[in-house]
Amino acid sequence: MEKRMRRWLFFVMLALALTGCGNSRQENENTVERDAPMQIGLSFDSFVIERWTRDRDMFVSTAQGMGAQVNVQVANGDVQEQISQIEYFIKKKMDVIVVIAIDGNALTDVMKKAQEEGIKIISYDRLIDNANADLYISFDNEMVGTLMGERLAAECPEGGNIFTINGSPTDNNVTDVVKGFTEAIEGTGLRIVYTNYCDNWLAELAYDMVNEGLSQTDDIVGVMCGNDDLASQAIKALAENRLAGKVPVVAQDAELSACQRIVEGTQTMTVYKPVEELAKKAAEFAVKIGRGEDITAEIDGKTAFDGTYDVPCYYIEPIAVTAENMDDTIIEDGFHRAEDVYLNIH
Repeated sequence: MEKRMRRWLFFVMLALALTGCGNSRQENENTVERDAPMQIGLSFDSFVIERWTRDRDMFVSTAQGMGAQVNVQVANGDVQEQISQIEYFIKKKMDVIVVIAIDGNALTDVMKKAQEEGIKIISYDRLIDNANADLYISFDNEMVGTLMGERLAAECPEGGNIFTINGSPTDNNVTDVVKGFTEAIEGTGLRIVYTNYCDNWLAELAYDMVNEGLSQTDDIVGVMCGNDDLASQAIKALAENRLAGKVPVVAQDAELSACQRIVEGTQTMTVYKPVEELAKKAAEFAVKIGRGEDITAEIDGKTAFDGTYDVPCYYIEPIAVTAENMDDTIIEDGFHRAEDVYLNIH
């Protein structure tokens, strides 16, 4: 009888011990799950444009500082590759996916698929069509066009002919820039006698386009380019026709080479977009949205129409930069160093 009692007590204690281990293991698993860092997928169009590496570095460092992990993928201008990379993010069960779209229309379905899996999505700098993103964050791109138009109008004689060499037709920002530019030159008498679009923002196309325009007429007073990379090739074509420095050229992005051309006199103006400020804010929003925090107060009711939905949006104002305010903007902000900007000025 006593042996049976001892045996019974042994099994009871063993069962309790095993139950305790099970509970402890479950608690440990729950703790690991709770403590796991947020996962953010960041998909870039490409790094062809100088600014994107700045965006990447600031976004990643900010998100990591807030306890998140960032997986960066680069599609190198290939839409199908970008779709595949986003599908990879979905498979990896990212908490948030942030996308700089190559083609805003082509990504609609894959972004909706991400949402169906409970993943938050953010359109970074370029709005994705009909996707109902949780946030669109960018610069005020109409204002970018307005600043370029106003400067060109101020530099050019009234009634002159101009060329417009725009960016990629699949980039929604291009539409906004063109709108702002066109409205800015209304009533100035400036006439757009040649216009074209550079697929995938390929700068070499701008060189061919300016030459094509000049073959039709060399009676021009200004050129608007979609960004500084395009401007570099446009100015090359102008130089070969002995027009560089005589024909004002405006663009955007404040690339180092563009700032050098501005102080040297071959480019008139660039639009400075504080990309590090944008990237920092985007990372902060990504983490907050991933945590389920309410960002309504920061958005302040602003929305952008993506073709179907009014998407919450956050805009940062761009700044026009010329030789006159180069020191007070680009250099004072530490965007480029003075010795680099004025490298070729003796």
